[in-house]
Amino acid sequence: MTRRRVAAAGAILASGAWWFYACLPRPLFDAPWSPVLLGKDGELLDARLAADGQWRFPPSGPPAPKLVDALLHFEDKRFHRHRGVDPLALVRAAGQRLRAGRVKSGGSTLTMQVIRLSRKNRPRTIREKLVEIVLALRLELSATKGEILGLYFAHAPYGGNIVGVETAGWRYFGRPPERLSWAESALLAVLPNSPALVHPGRRREELREKRDRLLASLADSGRLTPLELRLAALEPLPEEPRAPPREAPHLLDTLAAGRAGALRTTIDGAIQRSAVSIVERRSAALANLGIRNAAAIVVDNQDGSVVAYVGNSRRDAFRESGYAVDVARRPRSTGSLLKPFLYAAALESGELTPATLIPDVPTQYAGFAPENYDRAYRGAVPAREALARSLNVPAVRMLHAHGVARFQASLKAAGMTTLWREADGYGLALILGGAEGTLWELTRMYAGLVWVAGHDAVPGRTRHRALKLLRGDPEVLERPIEFGPGSAWLTLQALMEVSRPDEEAHWRNFSSSQRVAWKTGTSLGHRDGWAVGSNGRYTVGVWTGNATGEGRPELTGGGAAAPILFELLGRLGRAGWPKAPEWDLKPLEVCAEDGYLPVAGCRTVRVRVPYASRFEAASPHFRRIHLEASGKKRVDDSCERPGAMVHRDWFVLPPAQEAYYRRRSPDYRPLPPLREGCREPEGRERGPIAFLYPHERGRMYIPVDLGEKRSAIVFEAVHRRPEAVLHWHVDNEYRGKTESFHQLTLDLPAGEHRVTLVDELGNSASRRFTILAKDES
Repeated sequence: MTRRRVAAAGAILASGAWWFYACLPRPLFDAPWSPVLLGKDGELLDARLAADGQWRFPPSGPPAPKLVDALLHFEDKRFHRHRGVDPLALVRAAGQRLRAGRVKSGGSTLTMQVIRLSRKNRPRTIREKLVEIVLALRLELSATKGEILGLYFAHAPYGGNIVGVETAGWRYFGRPPERLSWAESALLAVLPNSPALVHPGRRREELREKRDRLLASLADSGRLTPLELRLAALEPLPEEPRAPPREAPHLLDTLAAGRAGALRTTIDGAIQRSAVSIVERRSAALANLGIRNAAAIVVDNQDGSVVAYVGNSRRDAFRESGYAVDVARRPRSTGSLLKPFLYAAALESGELTPATLIPDVPTQYAGFAPENYDRAYRGAVPAREALARSLNVPAVRMLHAHGVARFQASLKAAGMTTLWREADGYGLALILGGAEGTLWELTRMYAGLVWVAGHDAVPGRTRHRALKLLRGDPEVLERPIEFGPGSAWLTLQALMEVSRPDEEAHWRNFSSSQRVAWKTGTSLGHRDGWAVGSNGRYTVGVWTGNATGEGRPELTGGGAAAPILFELLGRLGRAGWPKAPEWDLKPLEVCAEDGYLPVAGCRTVRVRVPYASRFEAASPHFRRIHLEASGKKRVDDSCERPGAMVHRDWFVLPPAQEAYYRRRSPDYRPLPPLREGCREPEGRERGPIAFLYPHERGRMYIPVDLGEKRSAIVFEAVHRRPEAVLHWHVDNEYRGKTESFHQLTLDLPAGEHRVTLVDELGNSASRRFTILAKDES
């Protein structure tokens, strides 16, 4: 019997021990945290209510010493000497209750108060008090004193729906707890004991007296000097709780998705407020034009940190249609923003030099016919000027030579994650906005261009740098860079010369006050206006448009986004520009006229090219011509003795390029006319005639109007001699002649055709093309 009793007692003790061990809930608190956005210096930028409707900010660190001193002095002076329960305090509370006939002091330690908070402040009964005692003893066995203080400060009530000392510090004083004064710390120490006293008109003098008594007691214990006590007593009580700042609501929503608690970012509070102010003010003016949304990102190029992030243009209408969207992370048509990366890649691979002439004439590839923004052509332009002017036709020709798949792969390596289709799905339109990108990724790519230009980066080894926004973000991407500092620096030099007539000329003048490399972009249909630029220290990206996708005629990169870009750069101040990376550049002698390697007769200049460049293309534009003794007319051996000829090396563009180039280049000297009786040299593009439309082997569909009437085709050609007369033949049938301006309108049936042009001297040119039937279109 004795053994059974011993065994039963042992079982009871074991089960009791197990119950004691398991009685403490884990976690002790399951209340949700408020999403909180903090700047790089710990400044509160934005916050939201927790899921249960409370303002409950997560702790930013260990409890502040002043707060700990004030709280322990007020609530639990023997906190560090007891193990969760203070028998002396319980006896004192019982005596007070007997004498007063009511509860005046609960005798609870801070540990017991933590337990009561975790149990949602259940009614104070003897049974509940016993439960609190047991759980407090258990908590002391599994948590340190510091952890228990942390739980108290995180979950104590501070009036209304303000929970936790972190929340109270920001809501009442606009500062984190570690920066509070003695008076503020004392107030927060007494407030959980009477949280209703903080509201204006609700016994505030009683609250002040409680605070001042605690301050006096702290001074008596040596925590405050007499001077500190007098100054602390003069501090006023806070008024109503301050509304949390709303500096980055879209960023908070984006980052808080899938995350809980405090989000410690690299955002600079002062720059963020400036960016918000500029974007909102500029966007208000754009709204009058039907352009309702805008976003901006500012990156510090020194470390890749994001110092400002404006996800949309309005905070006061955050829940209205369109304004709640974080458009900085939404894919939008890129417009011309990818052109600098194609230019850098072409430089690195030796496909061109900054001075190489790129054709700018009517162009068509498999039905795709790009046009420049001004609907004009220049014949041929240096590659750097084509980029600076954001000319579409030269860009498409550069991409055709470089390869769409190759360029797409380099964009993906640079971290562009929005290229979901295969290369054929984008085609050559990739360079003109045929793809979508986000302001976040495009700004990072431009910041990376500046970073590469100023560092000893090695293609194939140095990895692309990532943007840093949250602590713990990766510093680099997985893929290595594909062009070096030389190519990046040359690209930025070209972007410093960005200029367009009319709408953007003013902003170019603005940028002359400091060195700025910048690029704009406008999507098809005027649905997106972009501007991205850097002053060396910072890179700024701006998007303007409508979240709904609605286009507006006034919505252009230069007219809508560039003003925001330059005001932001102006607010950031002047900065130093990266020096030329001489170790990754080399001089190269090229023909001054066309930027190709020298041939006999061309005047040479030196240009810089990337060190890795293997540019090997000799100039195709210099021709040895034979002139009569006067030098006024060309001749050949069929009409002049060789000994009587004068020989010259002449810069000659193909006829189509020449027709446009000579209009804008008064220094260009066309070929002298051919003397009567002499023959034009044979060979590809050596003849004087060139087609502008149709293109060789082109396929075209002729639209039909509502009356089932087919439209006609306008054929166009050029001749080196402005006074030349061209005779037009289609399928061996004469169709007419043109003089000076060689355009002819023809109505042709579906099928294959051949058009031939003949001038009065017998020179000819032909082109084959196909007109598609209605069911083939």
